Amino acid sequence: MKVLIAGGAGFIGSTIASACIDSGITPVILDNLATGRREFTQGRTFYEGDICDGDLVDRIFTDHPDIDTAIDCAALIVVPDSVANPLGYYRENVSKGIQFLEHLTRNNCRNLLFSSSASIYQADPEDFSVDENSPLETLSPYARTKALFETILRDVAEAGTLNVISLRYFNPIGADTQLRTGLQIRTPTHALGKMIDVHHAGAVFPLTGTDYLTRDGSGIRDYVHVWDLAAAHIRAVQNFAAVTQDGPYRVINLGTGRGTTVRELVTAFENVTGTPLATTETERRPGDSAGAYARVDLAQDLLGWKAELSLEDGIRDSLRWYAKRDTALGTTD
Repeated sequence: MKVLIAGGAGFIGSTIASACIDSGITPVILDNLATGRREFTQGRTFYEGDICDGDLVDRIFTDHPDIDTAIDCAALIVVPDSVANPLGYYRENVSKGIQFLEHLTRNNCRNLLFSSSASIYQADPEDFSVDENSPLETLSPYARTKALFETILRDVAEAGTLNVISLRYFNPIGADTQLRTGLQIRTPTHALGKMIDVHHAGAVFPLTGTDYLTRDGSGIRDYVHVWDLAAAHIRAVQNFAAVTQDGPYRVINLGTGRGTTVRELVTAFENVTGTPLATTETERRPGDSAGAYARVDLAQDLLGWKAELSLEDGIRDSLRWYAKRDTALGTTD
């Protein structure tokens, strides 16, 4: 079995590719390396280019006519950047995505796994948990690109063009457990990445927003290990027909089912490292929300999947990858 992974040289896409290899599935990677890393494609079938390049996508399917499922991880994902550059985000995440769908259908690839996001949810003000039918509230251009593209995918699926599973990721942490790949960005904007940076620099971690209506005022997230996320994709690829048998479009949450506030993440980080982390309270970032955590019954029912790795596992693997990153990727970008 072969799958096409668009964005397969990025953090999540490369981890999915590793999980495919471990499961006997051959990943074919398409990535323009705007944020992905060539190092993550070593020893793997790789085509460098853009998802909107029809000639390139046609060549991939000519070379690999047995691909019948694509995984779309190709997107820009940084919320503050999307606020500053909304046109760029709509171009990359929506316009090019539409062209990619046309290229897939032209080549008779009918199954698509889409990397969506929990950022599109309106949190439940009682406990901040959400399921696949919870109301949506998109507070940033990034989130709006994901919600808009889901709408497009639903329409395309209902027209009979594609079968689609939209996997709504919560907050990926960790690394490939064998450290083949990990977070490639040297100045991450997410909470754990910043914690690791300031921990090694002896600096202060900014708590961005402490006036949310959560149990301790800091934002709440569902931190799911990226290796668990990758395992969910394998289940979806292997069981695509069964998951979509009651309809051509499915949405599934991928999270742990547990909410962790940023203050609680700090405590967990301190427990793993054995050292205190200095913090300071700052204003919310543009586009940020209080957050949410997943209700994950549907993932269990449809995929037979649940997260197995703990928050502490994710922190440890993130720290392990940080220690290896410069060796794996070089000391400069």
